[in-house]
Amino acid sequence: MFEKLAGIEVRYQKVLEELSDPAVASDRKRFKELGQEQRQLEPLVEEFRKNVAWKAELDDARRLLDEPDADMRQMARDEIQRLEGELAESEARLKVLLLPKDPNDEKDVIVEIRAGTGGDEAALFAGDVLRMYMRYAEARRWKVDLMSNAETELGGTREAILSISGQNVYSRLKFESGVHRVQRVPETEAQ
Repeated sequence: MFEKLAGIEVRYQKVLEELSDPAVASDRKRFKELGQEQRQLEPLVEEFRKNVAWKAELDDARRLLDEPDADMRQMARDEIQRLEGELAESEARLKVLLLPKDPNDEKDVIVEIRAGTGGDEAALFAGDVLRMYMRYAEARRWKVDLMSNAETELGGTREAILSISGQNVYSRLKFESGVHRVQRVPETEAQ
């Protein structure tokens, strides 16, 4: 696994070098491709570099176990324990980052929201769902285009269609489908 990660780090460095080349900067298509590749490799390379640094610290801490001072040996044991935990977590994250990506994860999405049966209550809930998706997209700095919105007199939504574009939109929203249900407590029963 670490040989593969070392190869990925070399590729990452090459991508960074190409991105700094003025000839590549003038070729918009190539520059965009390299930028996307750099963005995909960066989390993996950063985690790999942390892992390598922790391994070096662990080796240094193990050398301190031979010290004659008991306090230094105890500090070394504590440090070894902490670093072994960090390394285990890091290796788990690296395994997840090495999993193959869905080729659709970078695509944009169109979200359709429709009020079901339930009259005005369903339309109010659909309006809440619409605002929720729009706020979520804004928090992630995605571009939202409200293509269609059929509102009711009470401020609810009968039907809304929005286009969301940005980085990893499909990856985050691909499981958002199906029927959502809300059961509101009437004002008379709120006591």
